[in-house]
Amino acid sequence: MKQIAVVSGKGGTGKTTITSLLAQTLDNKIMVDCDVDAANLHLLLKPNIIQSTDFYSGKKAAVNPFKCTECGRCEYVCRFDAVNRQQEGGYKIDDLSCNGCGACTITCRYEAITLENNLAGKFFISDTEQGDLVHAALGIAEDNSGKLVARIREEAFVLADEKGIDLILIDGPPGIGCPVISSITGVDLLLIVTEPSLTGLHDLKRLLKLAQGFKLPSVVIINKCDLNSDLCSQVEAFCKDQGIPIIASIPFEKELVSIAHEKDVVFQTKAFNIIKDSQKELISRLNL
Repeated sequence: MKQIAVVSGKGGTGKTTITSLLAQTLDNKIMVDCDVDAANLHLLLKPNIIQSTDFYSGKKAAVNPFKCTECGRCEYVCRFDAVNRQQEGGYKIDDLSCNGCGACTITCRYEAITLENNLAGKFFISDTEQGDLVHAALGIAEDNSGKLVARIREEAFVLADEKGIDLILIDGPPGIGCPVISSITGVDLLLIVTEPSLTGLHDLKRLLKLAQGFKLPSVVIINKCDLNSDLCSQVEAFCKDQGIPIIASIPFEKELVSIAHEKDVVFQTKAFNIIKDSQKELISRLNL
């Protein structure tokens, strides 16, 4: 089983749009949207949700009002201002502020506070015209996105194994942080989407350094390549110097995003035809 991760050093490069175009051209694959903090691949693929599962991660404190004597020790020791006295009496935990450290449970003499499993989000298995999609939604202010990414990748592996599918296509998050590392660990090929801008080039360098640290083979697509010819030349020169192949350069198409969900129209775009040609090289590099 082979894995391609589509990633970008920064947001706004068109990574998810490129992934959706690849989804149109690649056969026998399962797609995974690992950008769990701001998932949007499903907006383009219009999935039909088949299965929804709660994702629990970490702990949150909870007050038992029948045991609480309102002594205030929990409020005093909390360094996150998560324990609040209510006007009507008693104490309540602010879930968004609670860090699950457990200090309040230790200081409470009456065992009125316990740590409970935290519902951090949900993940889904969906059906689309392009194949099965595994995606997720992390809860507001939750910080365990790396764990959720690992979980949905596991789900994709199981699903691919059950259906005898040879390829997993990952839409990764932007940047180089924890969810990115969780998305690219162990993949067979990184497809890095960049753009001809100063920030695009800067973050491409950071991402390639990360990929080299993990010894991951990488290729590059320059999206919106005609917006700045000088910076596009700088991106090309950098990739040549690093020995990183550029498999496609896609011109800017203003209408592409607005029509990305209309399959028949997408087939007529320059971007689709360029991606269709470049996917042959992706397949050859994966030995599929």
